Amino acid sequence: MFTSPAVPVMAGPKPPVPVIPVDLRRRLFAALVSATVLIATALMVWTLSAGGFDGLDMLITVLFALTVPFNAIGFWNGVIGFTLARQSPDLARAICPALADVNDRSPISTSTALLSCIRNEDPTTVGRNLDIMIEALVAAGAAEHIHVYVLSDSDWPEVIAAEEARIAALAEHWHGRMGVTYRRRDDNPGFKAGNIRDFCERWGHRHDFMLVLDADSLMDADVILRMIRTLQQAPELGILQTLMAGLPTTSAFARPLQFGMRMLMNGFTAGNAWWQQDVGPYWGHNALVRLRPFIEHCDLPKLPGRGPLSGWVLSHDQVEAALMRRAGFEVRVMLLESGSWEEMPTTLTEYLRRDLRWCHGNMQYFRLFGLPGLHPLSRVNLGLATGGFIGSTAWVLLMLLFAVPLAFDTGTVFHPGPGLAVFALSMGMAFAPKLAALAEVALHADARARFGGGLRLTVGALGDMLFSMLMAPILAVGHAVFITRLVFGRAAVWGAQRRAVHWVSPLTALRRLWPQTLFGAIGVGWFAYFSPPGALFFSPFFAIALLAVPIASLTSIPILGRLLAQIGLWRIPEETAPAPAVAALHLPAVAVQPCLPARVGEAAQEAVE
Repeated sequence: MFTSPAVPVMAGPKPPVPVIPVDLRRRLFAALVSATVLIATALMVWTLSAGGFDGLDMLITVLFALTVPFNAIGFWNGVIGFTLARQSPDLARAICPALADVNDRSPISTSTALLSCIRNEDPTTVGRNLDIMIEALVAAGAAEHIHVYVLSDSDWPEVIAAEEARIAALAEHWHGRMGVTYRRRDDNPGFKAGNIRDFCERWGHRHDFMLVLDADSLMDADVILRMIRTLQQAPELGILQTLMAGLPTTSAFARPLQFGMRMLMNGFTAGNAWWQQDVGPYWGHNALVRLRPFIEHCDLPKLPGRGPLSGWVLSHDQVEAALMRRAGFEVRVMLLESGSWEEMPTTLTEYLRRDLRWCHGNMQYFRLFGLPGLHPLSRVNLGLATGGFIGSTAWVLLMLLFAVPLAFDTGTVFHPGPGLAVFALSMGMAFAPKLAALAEVALHADARARFGGGLRLTVGALGDMLFSMLMAPILAVGHAVFITRLVFGRAAVWGAQRRAVHWVSPLTALRRLWPQTLFGAIGVGWFAYFSPPGALFFSPFFAIALLAVPIASLTSIPILGRLLAQIGLWRIPEETAPAPAVAALHLPAVAVQPCLPARVGEAAQEAVE
């Protein structure tokens, strides 16, 4: 099971995980992914060769081959994570013993800046989360080693006034116990990366580390202090990234997201960390960064030229990780299941808006592959960040091209046997990581209880898979349309997220999702008119896109989300046994249901034994 060290679950000693050299791990992983891509592509060629193999078949094959690597990588990450969990009771130690063996009682001798980076956010939420973290850090006796900086790029007058008042009250409340500094820039050159760079130039020399937070971030004091001690004891570490769980929500849209994220995060990330090791991920927040090499080596270039892929680097995190590794410092992920949280987008429209911002920023990486001296795996990570959006766009084009032979060719178009094999392989790769996570949790009574019991766990997992199937076409069409707009010089709007649970009216949803609706209507009509049998097999992709507006509106209904939270569908451990930091938020998703005792895991395990 993917558990926190605070909740050990062991039926008996497990053999140690075999130590495989890092270089061999990477070669083995590359071989597994490459073999999977080759097999899937060969099956597609066989499928299309029934009536000969022409130019259209070649184009379909190429597009299909672009979609496979990302499913294959996810599949093998899930398989490796599941295998590691089966072999070791402690994934953190299995992945990186040095990080797992950090002395959590060693004195703190360094100074850490806790950065809250905000832009037109709700000051009440920002202040609440910071207050909870400060209180816990003061209680832990670490106040003299930490200083809080609220770095604002806000430009809405009503938000500026409110955040100034809220942070001033926070600073006054903790005066004499922990320092709180507020700074607002009149302009925001460089966006978030520029915001942090400004901090580095003003105050970076005063501190050894910086803990980067987003407006919705929340972290447990014990995790923060463990991260600080880890960087103290491991001078080779440049960035230490935590796992992040979604905070409990009463959004009907976000509940399956929080469930799927919570189920997958430890095992999937463990599989990824097994082969990435010291060239790991940095997601831009809830991470501790060593300041001196960051200041000296991680200043981002301003991309020359005109157009949406020029100017300031928007998605800064992956680039900063690559530059930190180029400077000779490791970038690693800390495999602790609990203690680090973020909020999930509460509606489909907000989720898509965030996804397209990432798409815009990640597409700039095409201009950064050539940076000199990067670790080869850093280039791979930049490629994966861009390739996911390219792959979903290729999938949309693939669906469109499939419509041509189905509509006009009256003879045999596909070999059915290999065609079914392609379908089974694609679905297997897509859902195997979720099934592995479900199996690992279901094997332990303690874990089942933390997710609301066996029935809720099973229904929630099946519902999460259905939900991901519904999201895939909607997001893919959104990516394809957005990338097309980028080609023609149109950019994303990097505004503040609307984080509160709210209803999206059908008209509002249509304004954002009309490309999906139009795409779906044309596709369904095409198949229904030219090839009804083909429509039965292929048009689910188009039909789901056609339903984007009702899906967005229905999943945003507040009362539906509260009902789902009340009955415990897509329940997560933070709802059944919330950590003190989460409990202090008094979230509606936790309040609407009875919470299990804090020692639920121990009680369940004792019952099993």
